Amino acid sequence: MGVETQGLRIVRRSSVPYDRRVTATRILSRPVGRVIAVRRARLRVARGPSRGEQLELSSLRAIVIGSDPDADLVLADDTVSARHAEIRPTERGWTVRDLGSTNGVVIHDVRVSEALLDEHTKRLALGESELEWKLSDDEVEHLLAPTPFGGLVGDAPAMRALFALVEQAAPSDSTVLIEGESGTGKEVLAEALHRASPRAGRPFVVVDCGSLAPSLVESELFGHEKGAFTGADRARAGALEEASGGTLFLDEIGELPLEHQVKLLRALESREVRRVGAARPKPIDVRVVAATHRRLDRMVAAGQFRADLFYRLAVIKVHVPALRDRAEDIVPLARRFVAELKPALDPSALLSDTVSRALITHPWPGNVRELRNVVQRLVLVGELATDVRAPAAPPEYEAARRQALDDFERDYCRAILAHAGGNVSRAAAMAGLSRQMLHRLLRKHDLRGDGGE
Repeated sequence: MGVETQGLRIVRRSSVPYDRRVTATRILSRPVGRVIAVRRARLRVARGPSRGEQLELSSLRAIVIGSDPDADLVLADDTVSARHAEIRPTERGWTVRDLGSTNGVVIHDVRVSEALLDEHTKRLALGESELEWKLSDDEVEHLLAPTPFGGLVGDAPAMRALFALVEQAAPSDSTVLIEGESGTGKEVLAEALHRASPRAGRPFVVVDCGSLAPSLVESELFGHEKGAFTGADRARAGALEEASGGTLFLDEIGELPLEHQVKLLRALESREVRRVGAARPKPIDVRVVAATHRRLDRMVAAGQFRADLFYRLAVIKVHVPALRDRAEDIVPLARRFVAELKPALDPSALLSDTVSRALITHPWPGNVRELRNVVQRLVLVGELATDVRAPAAPPEYEAARRQALDDFERDYCRAILAHAGGNVSRAAAMAGLSRQMLHRLLRKHDLRGDGGE
């Protein structure tokens, strides 16, 4: 049994054959504490324009497949949607879900909205591209923090693994790169890192690289002397100087122009900064935490971001999961926001079961930022936004029952066929149905398997 580290994460790969009854994730106790073990898997593009591309899966976060350059597995295929599908580890196993694509996800000739990917799954098709699926007998273990970090909210395993990593990173001076979608709370995490570090009593300075005009970047980061350029009527310290002794948070670092990246790298390496128009540099003592919603590794490959700066920033790299990937944290976060926005109000009075269900089922494209805005509206006017609001009055009982049964039958047949590799006999045996009965259900819902024994 080998043990290695990735960043400050503890990873153990087991050579013991994986118990086929065990799902994609499981919680284990180790001498270092509780860990979540993720069964490793691999995707390889077997057919299509991106043939040969592959992706190893071993993290807790969902991975996105699509033609979007920021997808985890990019398929350069016109028949593939930008965000076509996602694959995530769950207690049930590795699960693939269609993200509303145009051409769908097909497993063994069956189009699925969601399905398990197990040892019987060999290939899945997205548009004209075909991907090979292979499960490993190894697991990768991620250390889980016993409690949330820095007063943040998070009980989801992906958050507890994140907390364990940043908890170990906080006391050091190593640079940290925080990845994650917009609105996931990257700045909140960066500030919590600062508060938990030996620099907590010193400045925490924020620079949003995405909002800076290119002509102002150098002055904002490095400062300028009086008369250095038109309008510089006084000397001004830049963010690197202002943060000296403390932490500089560079938000949306992927938007920093290339010509300024080399100057930032030089300042970080030399620990000194030269103001615009200055003759001599000044020493600085600053820890840098950077954040991005972009895939910086892809930007490096495309020549859009300097490789040396990327490696300098990504000494410790962490990923903040999207809110839709941590459903168990939605209501606790909403309670926190209610308490912050109106301390005298009992959160339970506002977050009824109906409201809580509506919040949990919403996809949250704007992540935690969107949730806060929705809660703020709820506190102020007592109602949810229309796109989050609970559904209207239900239809007549019998019609609703028939529709629910049809939906269940269709989804179940798709899932059981996918699980059985399209083999109808095997699917019927797994479902506890006769082969004839399963055939009737398949005909009813216009589905088909290979009919094999």
